[in-house]
Amino acid sequence: MNNKFSRLAKPYVFWLYILAVVPALVMAFLVFTDMEGLDLANIKMTLENFSQLGEKSTLIAFRNSFILSTITTLISIVLGYLVAYKLFRSNFKNKFLILVILILPMWSNILLRTEALANIMEEHNIFTSILGKIFGKEISAPQIRGTYFAVVFGLVVTYVPFMIMPIYNSLEKIDKSVEEAALDLGLTDMQKFWKVILPMSSKGIITGSIMVFLPSLSGFAIPKILGNGNIVMIGNVIEELFNNMNYNIGSLLAMIILIVILFSITLVNKVDKEGEMLL
Repeated sequence: MNNKFSRLAKPYVFWLYILAVVPALVMAFLVFTDMEGLDLANIKMTLENFSQLGEKSTLIAFRNSFILSTITTLISIVLGYLVAYKLFRSNFKNKFLILVILILPMWSNILLRTEALANIMEEHNIFTSILGKIFGKEISAPQIRGTYFAVVFGLVVTYVPFMIMPIYNSLEKIDKSVEEAALDLGLTDMQKFWKVILPMSSKGIITGSIMVFLPSLSGFAIPKILGNGNIVMIGNVIEELFNNMNYNIGSLLAMIILIVILFSITLVNKVDKEGEMLL
């Protein structure tokens, strides 16, 4: 039976090599080369590309990426745990339907969602236009777009479902008899949460944190649109380098992000070997 199912995975493995492994190897090669665009005739090997890592613009982009991604992850942990725990304790008969509703926005295009958020963050947006027509006068709102708050807000709104799902799954796997035993031993509800429930749901928190941190770190669409060009993250730098056909430096920065992603995947596999938190 296992052999039959393994055959079904062969097309997936083939496309994985074509679309992921081969491009990664090409980028790894470009890191050690110097050439104009894709002019293979004048290619030469060099280590000078690594000097870009010491440039101020690159360091600022990395700093912004790690700080904003960390803030996004911490906020998502708080919000995601509150939502997941509330759903876990609720009496809804079909909790799966509630989860579907929570992740439903993720089924729409991320650019459309981000552009919609950008419009709301403008001084004159759809809400001020509606209120202006109702009250018969021009109404303006604070200009939020182009600030750090706007970028963090967009990242949280976009990726918090990635936090809710694994935390909820980890809570669902807690045996109710364990909670009853904790209460029988004299723990209060608050003590039971901190000493029993929270530690037993830590796998979901770790898995969700990585699933939020990685796209927040490497993405470029949200900081580009909501940051309005004022806030540059490493994803924006990589995008600009590839658009300008500077594939060598772009590949170097992309490989660093790839190493971080591979390290994170390894950590997830150690924490959640069977992928239980994602089911």
